Amino acid sequence: MLNLFDLVIQAPRAWASLTMDFLTELHDVSPTGIAAAVGRRIRNGELAAGTRLPTVRDVATQLRVSPGTVAGAWHALSESGLITSRGRAGTFVLEQNTSWLPPRYRDLADGAQVPYRLDLSSGTPDPHLLPTVGPAFARLGRRTSGAVTSSYLGQPVLPLLEKRLRAAWPSTPEEITVVDGALDGLTRVLDILVGVGSRVGVENPCFPPFLDLIDVLGAQPVPVTIDGHGATPTGITAALDAGCDVLILQPRAQNPTGATMTAERIRDITQAIMSHPRGRDIVIIEDDHCGAICSTADLSLGTHLPHQVIHIHSYSKSHGPDLRIAAVGGPRRIIQPLVARRMLGPGWTSRILQTVLLELLNDRATQDHVAAARANYARRRREIHKTLTSHGVNTLHGEGLNMWIPVTSERAAMVFLAAQGIRVAPGDPFTTSGSGSTSTPIGSRPAGDGHTALDSRTALDAGPHIRVSIGNARDNFDVLGTVLAQAAHAS
Repeated sequence: MLNLFDLVIQAPRAWASLTMDFLTELHDVSPTGIAAAVGRRIRNGELAAGTRLPTVRDVATQLRVSPGTVAGAWHALSESGLITSRGRAGTFVLEQNTSWLPPRYRDLADGAQVPYRLDLSSGTPDPHLLPTVGPAFARLGRRTSGAVTSSYLGQPVLPLLEKRLRAAWPSTPEEITVVDGALDGLTRVLDILVGVGSRVGVENPCFPPFLDLIDVLGAQPVPVTIDGHGATPTGITAALDAGCDVLILQPRAQNPTGATMTAERIRDITQAIMSHPRGRDIVIIEDDHCGAICSTADLSLGTHLPHQVIHIHSYSKSHGPDLRIAAVGGPRRIIQPLVARRMLGPGWTSRILQTVLLELLNDRATQDHVAAARANYARRRREIHKTLTSHGVNTLHGEGLNMWIPVTSERAAMVFLAAQGIRVAPGDPFTTSGSGSTSTPIGSRPAGDGHTALDSRTALDAGPHIRVSIGNARDNFDVLGTVLAQAAHAS
């Protein structure tokens, strides 16, 4: 029988061993693999703030690795702000504070500080495929001596940039302005159009911050069914029947699915809107977030419904997220209040950055660079999709930076990939219901059943999924596709 002294001395080690039993299931016992497994459990609360971790030597013995391997993992976790050493008192889990993030953004950020070998969770572009901005700034520097503006009340858009934007616009908008990124544009349009109690139609699944925005405004999201060609006419009709005031659509490279509308789909949706009793009252916001890295043409419902469509075109994915520039075009009755409201805040988007963007858009070398990036992303998707299909995971080919992969179990897939040092985004935050975790995923078929592609007319809003972004996937696509397929089948 243990005495009090034995309990005090031995209990911490026994307790620590109990809390770290999951480590014995690791496939990757490298420093990165260990850090990923521990970090994920810190982020999801399984290892609470204040928890004392077992010693490096104890974990090394448990995993049958060298103490140096575990020390490397502990160092990575410490550098990421997840744990801290208190000398002889031990190593403890730190409290994680992401309260500044909106709820669904917080879900996507879960585990973001953990040092993964390959982070495929963020939809950011590959930095290696972005054009260099140095020459554009240099040319600007030679023409001006500083950051000078003639008036605080000057036009918010440089005339030459507006001319360039209009020449490439998919329709003929009454007004065009420039804002600080696509989400900034969407936020400002929604601020004008949406209030407490409004109903907003949004693709299901969709980009999670859309749902956060709708929540903040006190509005109600209404899911719109999508397939391989984007929002469906029946989904649009159902949203109108539900009393929606606004629709948010992504015509190209829909996030998270990669679905892209065709000219036929644009016509069918237009017909559905025009034939509905409430069709004339609806405002459609189009988010073209991937812009020039898309292989298909920029299409817009504004071609048919010019007085009802706001089109937002982002340059973040093609020319650089830190430029923070997107263009917004549409009817004057919406754009002018948007511009007026910005005058009481930022006023305008930096004319220096506008000039740099104009330089990049007109520069032939930059045009070639963006074209090469576009082809590179398309090749990555094609190779990964081919491998997934060969393993019986029939996901949409699509385009853009994101792939929406059906899985047997979202949690099992995430854990499997984390053990390989790979981080992806959970599918749950992308859905309007937030409960896509139990039903059999549409489009997921066992290998060898004769199906080689997901039908473009198959609904994409059912069953558990993960979102995989290809911005950091630069090589070994067959290996990556195989690992993703194994994760898809994990249970």
